[in-house]
Amino acid sequence: MTTNELPRDPDERVLCSSYPGADWRILRQDREAPLALHDRREILDPLLASPDGTGRVHTDAGELGWAKVTVASPTEPGTEGTFVVGYLIDRDRVEVDNTVRILALVSLVGLVLTAAASWLIAGRILAPVRLVNTAAAQITEQDLTRRIPVEGNDEFAALAAQFNAMLDRLEQAFATQREFLDDASHELRTPITIVRGHLELLDPRTSDPEELDAVTRICVDELDRMSRIVDDLLVLAKTERPDFLHLQPTELAELTSDIEAKIRVIGDRRWRLEAIGEGTVTVDPQRITQAVVQLAHNAVRHTDTGQEILFGSALDSGPDPARVAFWITDHGPGVSPDDAKVIFERFFRGATSMPGGRGGAGLGLPIVRAIAEAHGGEVKLVSTPGAGATFGLDLPTNPPSTPGTSP
Repeated sequence: MTTNELPRDPDERVLCSSYPGADWRILRQDREAPLALHDRREILDPLLASPDGTGRVHTDAGELGWAKVTVASPTEPGTEGTFVVGYLIDRDRVEVDNTVRILALVSLVGLVLTAAASWLIAGRILAPVRLVNTAAAQITEQDLTRRIPVEGNDEFAALAAQFNAMLDRLEQAFATQREFLDDASHELRTPITIVRGHLELLDPRTSDPEELDAVTRICVDELDRMSRIVDDLLVLAKTERPDFLHLQPTELAELTSDIEAKIRVIGDRRWRLEAIGEGTVTVDPQRITQAVVQLAHNAVRHTDTGQEILFGSALDSGPDPARVAFWITDHGPGVSPDDAKVIFERFFRGATSMPGGRGGAGLGLPIVRAIAEAHGGEVKLVSTPGAGATFGLDLPTNPPSTPGTSP
């Protein structure tokens, strides 16, 4: 083996020694630095004499790892030799240590960056949840106007939208409650004042029977009016409840005949059934009757004895969705354009009732509108001042499911 054929690793040392008697020869690498192993008898002799096949030894060039194997010459019988490979491991150890340190540093930096990115991403993901929590903490019975911005189309955006919808329903419920209380206190104050005033002025010891009867009639009349106002307010308060309507398939012709029989006894008028629709519609027959009867009361209040009032129904089964209509037409003074804009508001009282007629509390037409809207429809008014008015309900034959309906 020539020296040029030996490995060229700078940290590797390769040599062969042979012992033909007392002399020995060495085949070695032609390399000296950093350690000439063939000249270091203090290292080489213990290594060759060691019974171990591998080991490590400390040198001035660093730690040396070695391995040896005994070989016999095929051409010189009885001649044995030892093949030794040594390797200075300090430089590799330094490289390994540097690599480990670099890997540890890279891992630490990666861990920090991953934690920071996770914190930022988690913050962005949980931001809508924090907004919901903040909004919920700021909501009070007095302030339900707080809303959450809805951005994107993910699950959190859907959650924010549902939360806003819930707040809308709560705000509407509280507004209805406050409106009911305001309306009740406003409208009941007058009859209570009238009753109290007459009772305070009444002296049973000095009043004659006729005066007592008059005061009693006034008080009973005002108490009846208070009862009607409360009943109307309760109806309006129930319009958002799921049990306000009880929808059911109803024969339109039969419902029209029943309503016509009831409105004929409301007042001394010339009632005429103008049209009658035929078919099956899905409505709440009791609420429809209540609305039409209220329109009939309104027509009686604005007409004189013997005047004609028309009532009718019709079913339009044309293009989807099919519609059903009920209407009351009178020939009274009509409704002015200004009044028509607000006539369906609560406690509105027009100035067109007949002389001597007593106006209502201004809750009848709002109840009619509430019933129509609960059915998914609307209330309509067609009027020419001085030539009468037509009030009607325009409803779908299959109302959609709304908060005010139940099957």
